[in-house]
Amino acid sequence: MSENATFKPSLGLLDATMVVAGSMIGSGIFIVSSDITRNVGSAGMLIAVWLITGFMTIIAAMSYGELSGMFPKAGGQYVYLKEAYNPLVGFLYGWSFFAVIQTGTIAAVGVAFAKFAGYFFPSLNMTSENILFEIGSLKIYVAQIISIVIILFLTYINTRGIKEAKLIQTTFTISKLVALFGLIIFGFLMVDKSYWQENWISGFTSSKALLNSDGSITWEAIGGITLLGAVAASMVGSVFSSDAWNNVTFIAGEIRNPKRNIGLSLFLGTLIVSVIYISANLMYLNALPLNQIARPEEDRLAVAAANVIFGAAGRSIIAILIMVSTFGCINGLVMAGARVYHTMSIDGLFFKKASVLNSNAVPEWALWSQAVVASLLCLSGRYGDLLDMVSFMVVIFYVLTIIGIFILRKKRPELERPYKAFGYPILPFIYIVMGLGFCILLIKFKPEFTWPGFIITLIGVPLYFIALRSKKNS
Repeated sequence: MSENATFKPSLGLLDATMVVAGSMIGSGIFIVSSDITRNVGSAGMLIAVWLITGFMTIIAAMSYGELSGMFPKAGGQYVYLKEAYNPLVGFLYGWSFFAVIQTGTIAAVGVAFAKFAGYFFPSLNMTSENILFEIGSLKIYVAQIISIVIILFLTYINTRGIKEAKLIQTTFTISKLVALFGLIIFGFLMVDKSYWQENWISGFTSSKALLNSDGSITWEAIGGITLLGAVAASMVGSVFSSDAWNNVTFIAGEIRNPKRNIGLSLFLGTLIVSVIYISANLMYLNALPLNQIARPEEDRLAVAAANVIFGAAGRSIIAILIMVSTFGCINGLVMAGARVYHTMSIDGLFFKKASVLNSNAVPEWALWSQAVVASLLCLSGRYGDLLDMVSFMVVIFYVLTIIGIFILRKKRPELERPYKAFGYPILPFIYIVMGLGFCILLIKFKPEFTWPGFIITLIGVPLYFIALRSKKNS
């Protein structure tokens, strides 16, 4: 270990773009459209939810391009918030990131990997016969142990250096992009029956799915404020599926020509993924009737579509695709997250050992501390609840960060800005309004997603002052 070691700029534009895309695409696109359909109940509104999410994501990413050019160093969003506001706001983000946002996402994607591996290894299915042991109401499944093994393995690979992590990230992300494009194309060309016209009869008319006792669905028309609430509830899934694009900003210290390549990779990565997500949903509408999109077996929508496209082999094809997708996603999350704790540690706001780079020029202690928390969240069995909070919390911090662009234009006008936020001030302002609207609707209609997130973030306030006291005494 060496406190004098520095990060090695080893990532080019392609690598950075693959970090953006690879961190975004996990398991969400294969699952969450079912819940969206149940909430909004029409082909038009399903696509509208994904269009709104894609629009917000690309605007945010292009706005972050300005910030990344101003502060091209490790830490990303933590640094932006600290510079725009004060160290407390930056710390609250970093604390939430460590406690839930990044670690909870790693845990959930790890468990998704293990669950889909259950298609090939039945012992990984989270059923009563596969419980290893119980501690009170806590049940530990084989799948949870496998997810921890995957997290620890990828953490170890990342401790070997950025080049090893880069190889996994770029290889797996290109593989899943090609596979997803192939699935979408086959979904239009190889189905025996197209449901396209049937599904679009309802257009943008909204309704909510009601499950009958016999398993059938009845649709109940909705509108007004109820519809806005349904859209907000739907976007919990689409926002989570589109999150983590900002991970590339955390590894700025390892990107060649960061002032150019970070902003460009943010735009390219979010655009590619948004196009894939919208195209995948159009494919679902072509391959399956709306009722089946809303209620596939175990919400495994992509599996239902693949069964129609590929027949009996469909289940295995999708399982392999999701395993590839989640494996690459975990790697990107593991790689990027540790750099935030490293930067916080340099500022005296995290454990001192996190500031040290090993002989491979990576923050090994920060990587392992992240792995421990993610592993505990895997065992908790509460990762699903944690991720419900994530969508709310990340949008709040995204809104604060984009407001920071306006603040920094006044506060630090002398800083070099290789990129300027596209459409400033109109598009960033639109994002702020949309983001706040999403959060307000969630507070009203889904308070169970919001207050726990607030509480976790506020716990960071006393922790910040404890960290300051420790810094002064050291």
